[in-house]
Amino acid sequence: MSTSVEQFVVHRILLSDDGKLHFLPRGSVFDINEHISNLAEQLHSTFNAKPGKGVGGFVEENPDFNDLLKSCIAETVDFHEFSLQAGSRLLESIVNEGMVETGYVIFSQYEYLATRYLLIAMLDTKDHVEVNQHLEISQSQHLDLSKMQIAIRIDLTDFEIQPELNRYISFLKGRMGRKVSDFFMQFVGCEELVDIKQQNKRLVQQVDEFLAVEQVDPNEKHQHREAVAQYYKQKIDLGEDIYIAELDDVLPKNDTTEASFSSYNAKQAEPLEKSFQADRSMLTAMKKFSGAGAGVNISFDRKLLGDRVHFDVVNDRITIQGIPPNLKDQLLKAEQQAQENNE
Repeated sequence: MSTSVEQFVVHRILLSDDGKLHFLPRGSVFDINEHISNLAEQLHSTFNAKPGKGVGGFVEENPDFNDLLKSCIAETVDFHEFSLQAGSRLLESIVNEGMVETGYVIFSQYEYLATRYLLIAMLDTKDHVEVNQHLEISQSQHLDLSKMQIAIRIDLTDFEIQPELNRYISFLKGRMGRKVSDFFMQFVGCEELVDIKQQNKRLVQQVDEFLAVEQVDPNEKHQHREAVAQYYKQKIDLGEDIYIAELDDVLPKNDTTEASFSSYNAKQAEPLEKSFQADRSMLTAMKKFSGAGAGVNISFDRKLLGDRVHFDVVNDRITIQGIPPNLKDQLLKAEQQAQENNE
């Protein structure tokens, strides 16, 4: 297990019969045992796997949480007291935003691969039915990690070493057409500076542009895209960030001009961040073209473009050579049925 848990506590925000939100605190932090360690590991993995994150840092206009966190790091405020004060401020932020958000508020401080983190998440529960060895059925409630939508993680190592970069806070965002993170960002005092999903999308596009500039032949392009996808998968599995400099070892480098992907990126009007978290959805984007609209849903491997799939830009048309057998069978049957109906 790569996660070393330092502090862990859970509080609750609930709606009472009088229609008001209340903060229900736990009396102390948990003793760190195997169950707590496993839960912290699951929370870390779940957060990593969630797409659509934003990255930023503290804003000067709202220093309360920042100051409280610094006191906790300096140990002038213990972790439990920190979580109590932070939880009360979270409740205040929810009320000020006119929202009704309830759930269990988790504060987890841990170390993962030599980096210290503070993860704060708000989770609901789900019913769980069990059958024991005597075939008796019981029902209990479990934290619903799969539905994690409100969470923020602070890279404490970056916050202490290079706070001026303002890249030490990452948070989830996006649900039901609004930013779930709004009240959480208000509570923490965070400003979004980097859209992780957009960084990942731009990287995929920039890789294609770089390979085109370097005039790499189609077979080599496919091999290099596969290599980048493999690099992505390794980073996702390890829970590590994408580093632009590391892509120089994956993509071709021109020995004559000394052109590399990182140097190509540096010359762009808006270069990609030096590092950012990998988005799992980009694995598919690197291997396939896909799109849907007006009743049409198309997906095909990138390597087929220019081979079995041809794009006519002028006429806005795609021609597919070698229709998949199951699709061809459906089309032939539909054509046969249409002819029979006309007779």
